[in-house]
Amino acid sequence: MLGLAKRVGARFLLTSTSEVYGDPLQHPQAETYWGNVNPIGVRSCYDEGKRTAETLTMDYHRGAQVEVRIARIFNTYGPRMCIDDGRVVSNFVAQALRKEPLTVYGDGKQTRSFQYVSDLVEGLMKLMEGENVGPFNLGNPGEFTMLELAQVVQETIDPNARIEFRPNTEDDPHKRRPDISRAKELLGWEPKVPLRDGLPLMVSDFRKRIFGDHTPAAATTTTTTTSV
Repeated sequence: MLGLAKRVGARFLLTSTSEVYGDPLQHPQAETYWGNVNPIGVRSCYDEGKRTAETLTMDYHRGAQVEVRIARIFNTYGPRMCIDDGRVVSNFVAQALRKEPLTVYGDGKQTRSFQYVSDLVEGLMKLMEGENVGPFNLGNPGEFTMLELAQVVQETIDPNARIEFRPNTEDDPHKRRPDISRAKELLGWEPKVPLRDGLPLMVSDFRKRIFGDHTPAAATTTTTTTSV
């Protein structure tokens, strides 16, 4: 793709990831932090793959004058995600809707930050329309432990949903939270949708796709909206 961008003179966007920071020793993580990654661990194919992609992107920028932009995307959620993609928000929402236990790995004290998809799209557009190469952290600084996330899902879907603890996965980062100072200053961007506002929109989409849920009330609302 970088070769194609060079040949046709295109602007190239690399959607990198917060995983480049590994299990960070700096908190929150700024773009200047080089990370703490196990290069031979079970997660390294993804972590190091993205780090290598950033290296190649900057090599093409410096060596071949390709216009590039680099976004480091933190956990993102929203409608139309794959229901069984294995991501934590998808897992919890699908499990709660199916009346299955919410699976929390380890003690549930590891933290993540969750941004709604519309905030991410706006950030990517501002990045591509601007003149700054990056990298830029694109994420929501609101930080939740996995237990807190499970509790928000319970509040949204089913207060009686059971939480089931399982052994933690290898090299699971303990903390993850973006420092978005650079994006705020240079892109004029920051997320607007808090988790408790965005999650119900995702739940509504998952409910329809899992159960084919079309209630009479929803149909009436749709008809009224259309007629207006």
